[in-house]
Amino acid sequence: MRIAIIGGGASAVCLTDALATFVPWIGSLHVFENSPQIWRGRAYQQDMDTVLVNSPAVDMSVRSGDPTHFQRWLRARYMAVGRSVPDFAPRAVYGDYLVEVAQTGIERLRARGWEVQTVQRRITGARRGERTLSLISDNLVYGPFDCVIIAVGVGQPADRFGLEGLPGYVADPYPMVERLVGIDPGAPVAVLGSGLTAVDTVLALDAFGHHGQVALLSRAGVLPSVRQRPIDYEPRHFVPAALHAMAGTNGRLEFSEVLALLRRELDHAGAEMDDVLDELARLERELPSARLQRHLAAVDSPRLGLRVLQTAVHVSGPDLWPLLPDEVRREVLGTRYRALMSLCCPMPPSSARTLLASMRSGRLVVERGEPVLEAAPGGGFTAVLPHGTRRVARVINCTSAPRHKVPLAAAGLVDSLVDQQLAIRHADGGLCVGTDNSLCNSGAANRQPDDPRLYAIGDITGGTFFFTFGIPSLVDRCRDIVLDLLMVGESKESYV
Repeated sequence: MRIAIIGGGASAVCLTDALATFVPWIGSLHVFENSPQIWRGRAYQQDMDTVLVNSPAVDMSVRSGDPTHFQRWLRARYMAVGRSVPDFAPRAVYGDYLVEVAQTGIERLRARGWEVQTVQRRITGARRGERTLSLISDNLVYGPFDCVIIAVGVGQPADRFGLEGLPGYVADPYPMVERLVGIDPGAPVAVLGSGLTAVDTVLALDAFGHHGQVALLSRAGVLPSVRQRPIDYEPRHFVPAALHAMAGTNGRLEFSEVLALLRRELDHAGAEMDDVLDELARLERELPSARLQRHLAAVDSPRLGLRVLQTAVHVSGPDLWPLLPDEVRREVLGTRYRALMSLCCPMPPSSARTLLASMRSGRLVVERGEPVLEAAPGGGFTAVLPHGTRRVARVINCTSAPRHKVPLAAAGLVDSLVDQQLAIRHADGGLCVGTDNSLCNSGAANRQPDDPRLYAIGDITGGTFFFTFGIPSLVDRCRDIVLDLLMVGESKESYV
């Protein structure tokens, strides 16, 4: 089987490792990645050690069926140089892990007779053949391929205020060791957004010795929650099988049914539903500094509500999301997305402590409300806020890429696939994929038996899935894809 992966980030690493682990036959693999930073993606490039991954090592393994794979790798790396193993690895170190796993996977495939190539080209279109797909990069054609997997990652943060190209504007902060260097230590800085990327930016500025005031400009002004001490907990009730059984033949769940099942799970764990509801109610009325201080004080709390919620959502979220009514999904994406991201994607306690110290000293403030930014006469920028005007020397864009949309760099490819009826755009953004195998256009009325195998993974599948970016989610999706490939010619039970 001739396989192509479009994109060379963490998803491509998971796929390469899964192919090397599960697939018994000989084939060929081409990985197309325009950036020279292959395997690292946007978030795991060579960067400062203060910029950390936001999940503990046990949640960051890319090997399906081996959840401690990264944990063991990290321990061996640090113990080899006599250093203590961190609870949260630097992003650059995790990038090293991704590179090593990808290279090892390629070696394993080649040892079995596979042809493997990495191609530093951007794929801009596709050409359909009989059960195959050729890929186009400008005037070059690659293939044909029996299977193509779209793993293009997220797009760039949106330039909402038209500041691109202006002196002092940082369109994308990664890698921070390059993009944030040279900022005057005393200069006032505005950071657009208040999510995990904004947290990374504050930590990086602090490590550079910046002592000017930093203002996080955010409509909601909601910081990520603080990760509590992990617990060993496996959901018993809020699980995919129970959700599908409740959905029945019509494949739809009422939101009241979801809440009832979640309450049952929390009751089973000895946790309180009221803790979760209270946390959601506090989001918009509690000062960011007060919430941060409260969360830090609760890192070792015996109350398990949030941790059970986080575990249950990550385990069952991919199955739950497609079962919800359209109006509920759009309500969540429109008004509840930031709240859920804050609770389910928390920051490390060490990051929270640095932020809180900066807030107490007055060096860090969070400005809630819709800002208006424009270049100021004589240099710098003016930020017009609901409670006044702020003059800053630098603006760093830490907003999310347009949620679940097709990245601009992949627009030509997606247009080509849609025009040839090989893919369908999802009403909520991105592409439609099968929930069980991530196959594009899976089960659609116009799908033909001779269609090539076309899959998609990551943020571009956000219409179908809610969580599209966490490593555990990527590992699960990659395993589904490889199992589906095994089903093409052989019974998957023979190998997995």
